[in-house]
Amino acid sequence: MTITVEQVDFWRSARSETQNLEFKEAKNQFDNKKLYRYCVALANEGGGHLLLGIADKPPRPVVGTSAFNDPVDMASKIFQALGFRVDIQEVPHPDGRVLAFVIPPRPRGTAYHYEGAYLMRSGEELVPMSEDQLRRIFAEGQPGWLENVALQNVSAQDVVQLLDTQTFFDLLNLPYPTDQTGVIARLQDERLIEQSTTGFPILNIGALLLAKTLKSFPSVSRKAPRVIVYDGESKLKTKSDVIGDKGYAVGFVGLVNYAMGQLPQNEIIEEAIRKDVKLVPEVVIRELLANALIHQDLEMGGVSPVVEIYSNRVEISNPGEPIVPVERFIDGYQSRNERLANLMRRFGICEEKSSGIDRVVQTAEILQLPAPEFLVSYKSTIAVIHGPRNFRDMNGSDRVRACYQHCVLQWVLRKQMTNQSLRERFGVSEGSSNTISQIISAAVEQGLVKNDPNAPESKRYARYIPAWA
Repeated sequence: MTITVEQVDFWRSARSETQNLEFKEAKNQFDNKKLYRYCVALANEGGGHLLLGIADKPPRPVVGTSAFNDPVDMASKIFQALGFRVDIQEVPHPDGRVLAFVIPPRPRGTAYHYEGAYLMRSGEELVPMSEDQLRRIFAEGQPGWLENVALQNVSAQDVVQLLDTQTFFDLLNLPYPTDQTGVIARLQDERLIEQSTTGFPILNIGALLLAKTLKSFPSVSRKAPRVIVYDGESKLKTKSDVIGDKGYAVGFVGLVNYAMGQLPQNEIIEEAIRKDVKLVPEVVIRELLANALIHQDLEMGGVSPVVEIYSNRVEISNPGEPIVPVERFIDGYQSRNERLANLMRRFGICEEKSSGIDRVVQTAEILQLPAPEFLVSYKSTIAVIHGPRNFRDMNGSDRVRACYQHCVLQWVLRKQMTNQSLRERFGVSEGSSNTISQIISAAVEQGLVKNDPNAPESKRYARYIPAWA
């Protein structure tokens, strides 16, 4: 496809660069090795376009480029260096020459590398892919853990005995079939079971979602969620340690209710009436639990999602490091287990559109709770939700984290953060403007947010956007 001036201008109008679109000024030249690295990173993330001769900051004026005057020769060099073809097109834009590199996606089950480095983009940087991401790529095309058989040689009668088929149909808002054949056919259509000469093998995904008791499936039983309640703010004394035993879909409501039942309660007075309020809202527990179940690394053995409840916070962890950087949890989305996510969405458990974390952060803002923490530990991802804490009791890290999350949330809502909007997030008066300005300055110094280049220069009317925007 020929790239036109109109197409270039359309790309320039995008609010930010994406995984598949990169702009570089390169007025005079562009380093060959740097070009090879960008081609590899873009190919590894599904292919895309690298445009030279365009400033990478909005409004992205065309500055023109004199780099690579012989595109045919450069395309040959890229092929020799990387082993895959990249189409290079010259676009005669009225404001200057634009050079567009059309980079194909990597083949399924293959990751490209340059000089041994398997690269991807993270913000404006090129970084090596994690071991977890590479393992996932190399496993493409092979049956994943979800598609493996959990139990062989199962009769139609035993399928109905082992799986909660009634809840399955209820979750899909479908009438229960009048005979067993209809039940089995629907489970086959959803690829939760298969048919063989000796019966109906139940796949791991069918057992994981619908098991009446996970213990009936040895390959799945260790994936059962666990809820641990501690006495106090540390792990020194355990009050209870319970492991769930139902499939994720059929047991999700019960899991959320159980976790909520274990949360500490605070007594507040609202309009002269005393009320007992849970440490953390149910919507937060629900969203983070769904995330932990869906985005865990199911290939890891001997580990499962865990909810840890302390007197002042809740920590929800799942096996596997995240495939989206934690700083992009609010605006980014990529499912580790697409089939599982799709079914959980159809069951009404999640939305599969990156709104879960948004809702968690927004709830923290509405209730003026400390900003949630999203952490990467050794082969695990942890979400920490803190209980109520006054603004004056939040430390510098709490405040800066809240500032960054508020800025990203505003960006997602097509707004910009201001001193006033951050004051409203913290629930403080106009008299705290200087304190809020100091928090914003700290976030800018840490490279988390930046001034909106389209905002007025006056400090009074300053607007801020995420540093990567």
